[in-house]
Amino acid sequence: MIDPRLVRDDLENLRVMLKKRNMESVVDLDELKRIDEERRSVIARADELREKRNRVSKEIGKLKSKGGEASELMAEMSGVNDGIKELEASVEKLDAGFNELMLSLPNVLSDAVPEGRDENDNVMVRTWGEKPAFGFKPKPHYDLGTDLGILDFERGVKLSGTRFYVYRGLAAKLERAIINFMLDLHTVEHGYTETFAPFVVNDESMIGTGQYPKFRDEYYRIERDGLSLIPTAEVPLTNLYRDEILEKEQLPLYVTMQSACFRREAGSAGKDTRGLIRVHQFQKVELVKFVEPETSFDELEKLTANAEEVLKRLNLHYRVMLLCSADTSAASAKTYDIEVWMPGLDRYVEISSCSNFLDYQARRARIRYRKARGEKAAFLHTLNGSGLAAGRTLAAVMENYQTAEGGIEVPAALKPYIK
Repeated sequence: MIDPRLVRDDLENLRVMLKKRNMESVVDLDELKRIDEERRSVIARADELREKRNRVSKEIGKLKSKGGEASELMAEMSGVNDGIKELEASVEKLDAGFNELMLSLPNVLSDAVPEGRDENDNVMVRTWGEKPAFGFKPKPHYDLGTDLGILDFERGVKLSGTRFYVYRGLAAKLERAIINFMLDLHTVEHGYTETFAPFVVNDESMIGTGQYPKFRDEYYRIERDGLSLIPTAEVPLTNLYRDEILEKEQLPLYVTMQSACFRREAGSAGKDTRGLIRVHQFQKVELVKFVEPETSFDELEKLTANAEEVLKRLNLHYRVMLLCSADTSAASAKTYDIEVWMPGLDRYVEISSCSNFLDYQARRARIRYRKARGEKAAFLHTLNGSGLAAGRTLAAVMENYQTAEGGIEVPAALKPYIK
């Protein structure tokens, strides 16, 4: 959620931001401003009546103490009390409407974000490594894995439907090795605290990180229990500190978690229907940061470097893309996508998305920090990124380390994890 003051003081810039995001129809800003103005007007009237009630109540007390007649004033106050109750009910209704619209507003964009209409307008920031050279035509991971008997898509469909899969043998071992390698790297060398949290969360958690209410249809929900399967460990990790006040000395706070992730992939019909690129369930190592506002963009650079280091250790060629305004997620102010080269697919594939949310999630989840003892608590900034998506990393390792004989070499960084 953005700062409500922007609705009051900077509405035209919000219009410009929505246009840059190609989200002009998401929220009626004029209606939002109208509700806010009416809400503040009603609150002011209620405050006036409360002030009158307090003043007259003192007068009644003085009259009674002197044996005077106060029935007329008491009758007047009865009407005032009724008026206050009506205004409070109006405020409650207006608050609900205001919050509903505010929760649908996307985050403000960093000035560094380039304007663009789609992914074709994203800007390449840097590349690392070289595309591998093969003396044969490299296979896509789904053909390679099927030929080796380590990826079983038919039985995945039999068990759960399309876009599900089964690992066997080396594939299962490699993904487990990849996850353990990433967790060790991020905890030992990058300073993250390994965490384990539930894979199902309540609606308040999904609201806190921005998935609900706008993108509700994109996720798996257990209606009977009012819970949702997490789309990423970002949700439980960020909400660990919901409704809490951290101390300045605790920041920056880095946490990481391996989890299964569940997504309906709504709107992706026909995209990457084969293989491990776009599936309904996958594993990922997530990186989440809680930081002071002044440092958040520097922390984004460090976060992205942490994710890149995984690919460097695996010797996988990649590029880093700065997302344009229309391709930046609604909750993010600035995002880098890391795209790994897939020789079998003959294209780059996103393997990590690293974002700075400013105070957008902190406002929704009410996560604050205190700069000094006695000072008023302020909203901190949150960041997150994939460190990395394990299934896509497995696919990249398979394609980049395949041999002419149809096998797969194990990268040096993973050998200590393979028994």
